[in-house]
Amino acid sequence: MISFPNCKINLGLHVVGKRPDGYHDLETLFMPVDELRDELEIVEGPLSMVQDGIVLDNVPDDNLCMKAWRLLHEEFGIPAASIRLKKNIPFGAGLGGGSSDAAFTLKMLNEMFSLGLTLDDLERRAARLGADCAFFIRNQVAYATGIGDQLQPLSDFPILNSRFSIQIEIPEGEHVSTKEAYAGLKRDLFGAAHPDLREAIRRPIEEWRDLIVNDFEASVFPAHPAIAALKEEMYRRGALYASMTGSGAAVFGIFRK
Repeated sequence: MISFPNCKINLGLHVVGKRPDGYHDLETLFMPVDELRDELEIVEGPLSMVQDGIVLDNVPDDNLCMKAWRLLHEEFGIPAASIRLKKNIPFGAGLGGGSSDAAFTLKMLNEMFSLGLTLDDLERRAARLGADCAFFIRNQVAYATGIGDQLQPLSDFPILNSRFSIQIEIPEGEHVSTKEAYAGLKRDLFGAAHPDLREAIRRPIEEWRDLIVNDFEASVFPAHPAIAALKEEMYRRGALYASMTGSGAAVFGIFRK
């Protein structure tokens, strides 16, 4: 079985506050993007994990795909599987590639071994693998709160049509770890007043520049001016809206076709 896990972008990202468990409460809009996808193949066979494409900084046994297999193996006793992952989505970019791979692995194994898990069942298990893994189960635009795991699907999202294209780029050599991005956050940012994202996206896209913000830009841009410069370059090229996604380093622009 083969699938093609896609990436995501964040339309706005607000850091609401720090939790007692050390995590941060967020609010954001997750949007799936098909322009950039990995290739994932799973077949029954000796337990193995092969990674190719972009070189990852982890050993195959620590890949989230393997963790997804272990989760279902421990619960349901599913057979061994051979997993091959070709990485096209850069890691450390805020694009959710690893989370997508894990979620797609759960969905594929559920189908392969006829586990009968519902989408709600899969979301609960995906959330155990990573904060934004659950989003990729339904893989549709969603308003996310908590640590990114509380999802409200937005089936009436207004710009999903053929009139717009999304371009995603990463400045050469740039990499932002999630730890770095959070470490640079200023506490006076927490809970800052922002427009409701669910309402802001219903404004004309040309107005988003003044309405929809990613709080991590204030943390990341001073240390990574090339990322800030890429955002401004997107606007010079004619983007209707541009932003860093997640905690960086990727920047996306929405353009009219």
